[in-house]
Amino acid sequence: MTHVSDRPAVRLRGLSAGYARHTVLHEVTAEFPRAEVTAIVGHNGSGKSTLLGVLAGVITPAAGEVEIGTRRPAFVVQHSSVPAGLPITVWETVAMGRWEHRGPLRRLSTKDKELVGASLERMGVADLASRRLSSLSGGQRQRALLAQAFAQDSDLLLLDEPDAGLDSQARQDISAAMADARANGVTVVHVTHDLIEASRADHCLLLQNGRLIAAGDPRTVLERQATPLSNTVGL
Repeated sequence: MTHVSDRPAVRLRGLSAGYARHTVLHEVTAEFPRAEVTAIVGHNGSGKSTLLGVLAGVITPAAGEVEIGTRRPAFVVQHSSVPAGLPITVWETVAMGRWEHRGPLRRLSTKDKELVGASLERMGVADLASRRLSSLSGGQRQRALLAQAFAQDSDLLLLDEPDAGLDSQARQDISAAMADARANGVTVVHVTHDLIEASRADHCLLLQNGRLIAAGDPRTVLERQATPLSNTVGL
């Protein structure tokens, strides 16, 4: 008998997806191991963010099947995509992670508030709770967005280049948070241009021109990348 832990968290079969009349992903078939970290790599325009958008449910597939055997995913966007003038505090940002369970109009329960507080502590931003999100550094904003994802209490964490544009210490903080999530049984999927970070994953997918050209052990997959993406983030 197959145990739940042996089944992939996500399975794609013949997935094609894109925007309007432009198809970005072409017939992608892949599996994402449960409770492990999967890195998605590839050059700009290869379909990495589109694939993540499909997993998050914000992009509708044009063809194929997507099977997600987890609760609703927690999707962490890049800190630079958050509007600079958004009038919201760090605490309110993290509390939005509970909307999936409570809705945006209902008051948070005591349990919700405890989870928000624990998520703030987990990402080391509890002392910034009353600050405006827009007043934080890039690394602090990204940690707040990760805290929001943890507050959602999902077992599938999706991150779109979470360490892009951050300094070395901030990148280490994000990497540690992903490892911590994995250690707690969460399936982590992240898009990255950082091949060093990708090599630390348990599983890796390499996309090229919207097609999956390699999947499996990161070091083996990354050897298939003929032209280095980058040895550092954001290049």
